Amino acid sequence: WSQVVSEAEKIVGYPTSFMSLRCLLSDELSNIAMQVRKLVGTKHPLLDTARGFVYDSRNNLQMRGLVILLISKAAGPSTAGLSFQHNMVSGIYSSQRSLAEITELIHTAFLVHRGIVNIGELKSCDGPLKDMQFGNKMAVLSGDFLLANACTSLAQLQNTKVVELISSAIGDLVQGIYYENSKSSEENCLTDDIGISTWKEQVFLSHSALLAKSCQAAMELAKHSAEIQDMAFQYGKHMSMSHKLHSDLQPFVKESSSDTMAFSLNSAPAVLHQEFLGREAWIKQIRELQEAIKAGKGVTSAIDLCRCHGNRALAALECFPPSEARAALANIVYAVTRFP
Repeated sequence: WSQVVSEAEKIVGYPTSFMSLRCLLSDELSNIAMQVRKLVGTKHPLLDTARGFVYDSRNNLQMRGLVILLISKAAGPSTAGLSFQHNMVSGIYSSQRSLAEITELIHTAFLVHRGIVNIGELKSCDGPLKDMQFGNKMAVLSGDFLLANACTSLAQLQNTKVVELISSAIGDLVQGIYYENSKSSEENCLTDDIGISTWKEQVFLSHSALLAKSCQAAMELAKHSAEIQDMAFQYGKHMSMSHKLHSDLQPFVKESSSDTMAFSLNSAPAVLHQEFLGREAWIKQIRELQEAIKAGKGVTSAIDLCRCHGNRALAALECFPPSEARAALANIVYAVTRFP
């Protein structure tokens, strides 16, 4: 994965780990960073989120922006966009680079907002109550600040269709996170019967909609046809679905000495296992679920589903002319559909 990302970054002209640097170095965010230091010594999740911005290369927080730049370069200029090709650098319009930054800011804002803890569920070892309450306020305000910056930059693109696409993606994210949180407690996990079709709908909202609609918006900024826009949307959707499935599968396919690697009861292998097994047997097995899923059909079925979405993402790329950028987009799919 790291090698694929490094090679892709060379194609688009600069490391996307610096995508949000302009915003992150602003006086306002520097002040937020100073405030977050007050949470050191507590277990508030905002601390881990902040560390992730600096140290997280394994999960590559800037993956969305990179994909937008790659698909912009893969599509190239449209015949309708000949009049403003002077704005291109390394085959990418300046507006498309701005869109990549906007998408990353929106994603980062929602990561920060996810770091809000339920005060009623805190334990004494998590940290003093006043510090945890302060952390929640910081998560809300700093996430709102990033989102406001993204919306201001979005308006500056002066394209109503792009504004509509990205705004709807923000709405999708809110709805998807609401679904996730409503099923996050152990009690809900045991009582809610989630089928794979429902899982796909929820994952699209919370993980795929932003990238899919941003890829489509990048094509709109270059005045590409509706067909090209749809293929970009399909690539973004199915590649991110593969990415989520790959992540869900790690506790079940990773060769590790630890048998207690964390996993979600709403992950794809668990949902598919439940469908094969039946609801009553699923409840009986709930305490020994990880081993049961490893032995059942859920893992292999989730791998097949991951590869299915990967193939659909690759099929969507066929409408773009052969290029380094298209090959890099394909390599991203190969990276998330390969299992030991």
